[in-house]
Amino acid sequence: MTQPHLGNSGSEYRKKNRSKLPLIIGAVAAVAVVAGGIFLAQSLSKKPAEEATSELTIGILLPPTNLDIRNTSGVALDQVLADNVYQGLIGFAPGTLELREVLAKSYTVSDDGKRYEFTLRDDVTFHSGASLTADDVVTSLTETLGDTVTVSSPSEGIVVIELAEPNAFFPFQLAGREGLILEAAATNDLKNTANGTGPYTLDSWKEGDSITLVKNEEYWGTEASLDRAVYRYISDGKAAVNASLDGDLDAQIAVLPSLVPELEQSGKFTLVNAESSDVFTLGYNNAKAPFDDERVRTALSQAIDSSALVEALQGDAKPLGGPITALEPGYEDLTSVNAYDPDNARKLLEEAGASDLSVTVTVPNFYDTVALDIVKSQLAEVGVTLIIKQVEFGTWLEDVYTNHDFDLSFVDHAEPFDFGNYTDSGYYFGFDNAKAQQLYAEALKAPSVDEMSPLLAEAARVVAEEAPAKWLYNYTPTNAIAEHVKGFPESNTNSRINLEGVTIEK
Repeated sequence: MTQPHLGNSGSEYRKKNRSKLPLIIGAVAAVAVVAGGIFLAQSLSKKPAEEATSELTIGILLPPTNLDIRNTSGVALDQVLADNVYQGLIGFAPGTLELREVLAKSYTVSDDGKRYEFTLRDDVTFHSGASLTADDVVTSLTETLGDTVTVSSPSEGIVVIELAEPNAFFPFQLAGREGLILEAAATNDLKNTANGTGPYTLDSWKEGDSITLVKNEEYWGTEASLDRAVYRYISDGKAAVNASLDGDLDAQIAVLPSLVPELEQSGKFTLVNAESSDVFTLGYNNAKAPFDDERVRTALSQAIDSSALVEALQGDAKPLGGPITALEPGYEDLTSVNAYDPDNARKLLEEAGASDLSVTVTVPNFYDTVALDIVKSQLAEVGVTLIIKQVEFGTWLEDVYTNHDFDLSFVDHAEPFDFGNYTDSGYYFGFDNAKAQQLYAEALKAPSVDEMSPLLAEAARVVAEEAPAKWLYNYTPTNAIAEHVKGFPESNTNSRINLEGVTIEK
């Protein structure tokens, strides 16, 4: 999986070099992992493994390359560490994109939408034993939010964030990775240790194999409902299903569609299609010929029948005609825009002088290529030869994201609120549309999300009509939850698995 960071919501408030990589999750993973390590918070009294009365084992596809959630992009870190180990002033309620206070017990927003004042909880401690202070918050947010945001503490327990311009997305940004608070004075190595404020502490990280969390006995809030949680990384879909059937997994994330019947027939699992903001995206290099010609991009988009992809994924996908999913502000059903029309696709290619076109799609090699194989066949019907180039993630990151050296790219953009990527001409799509940029800027200045949504919807339609990418489908993966597991989140589990309220009944 790409090691991406957050999407581009409110990108003007982000640091340039860690802002806009897509969060990516694969249907099948096979990724090499580097340095591993173990961190035990010495100040905490933890239950030994043999005394654990409640242990949950979750099967996940993609292991992280390290544990540095501050500097290393990647949904693999957010899945496990966000909410459970690290927390922010505000966050999302489990399995939702609904905002709630976390380390802040309350906050207010000025009438002009540019000044946020947070009152901190006074009983929060880090896993190191140090108390949370306003300085920790100021230091963390100053580093992650960039120079156009001013973060200060006018008095003890109060943190003020001042924006240069109103940004209706800002609270959602704070609820994401950029808003996670780290201890300013801590000296632990973030690559293989973790020191947050959450209900679980990091017990161990076994390179490429598993991450184990244990209950934080000194947690400031409601105590964790589990004693231990083990995230096991199993990239082979069949092996993961076998582990579930053998009772080695209590929950399995993103079961391969073709293997779902095996779990269903066992009668031991509840199978849930998790709603998500994941969008499997066929991105065009808009800055490179012939994809700088709107007719070519439109033709490729109209040559693809997304309904066939959804059908092939057997319930693990929904059709999507634009860059915003139904879970996000600004959603509009755009499936009629550049819908399947192979006859018109051939006509457009001929007009553009691009008949008998041969193009290469670069894809991280942990993805299942079922969808791409269908796309390849569909493009062939309009005279386009698609060459599928599977590469290691590092190669994808270097060639596609950094150097923009590609024709087409196939990845899952899993981060919500990332529409801003389509208004940034420097993003790897290379898409540049002044009207979309203007509408997005106006949307960010809206005083509320409700008032922002129509502007976002209008901007999304402008983008969809110019076809900088083909949004193949909204991924809604099947999760298999053992009958004895209660309260497991049923939404956005590809990006965050909040263990709050999850229990084991045996």
